[in-house]
Amino acid sequence: MIKVEIPKEPVELYKVLKFEGLVPSGGEAKLVISKGLVLVNGEIETRKRKKIVHGDVIEFAGEQLCVELASNV
Repeated sequence: MIKVEIPKEPVELYKVLKFEGLVPSGGEAKLVISKGLVLVNGEIETRKRKKIVHGDVIEFAGEQLCVELASNV
């Protein structure tokens, strides 16, 4: 499982896929989400702008991402 730190929450689902390099662009991220290829917390998610927060687990293309809120130390 890959840990993903986000600077603030919430962040939109398609942005996480794009910024983590799982897809080449935001448009591609929106496409795979709308096709039902992405799971959030074990359930198929088709909302491209689904708000992702600390503790969410995203699954796509055999990868699991655990979202954590970055600590501002």
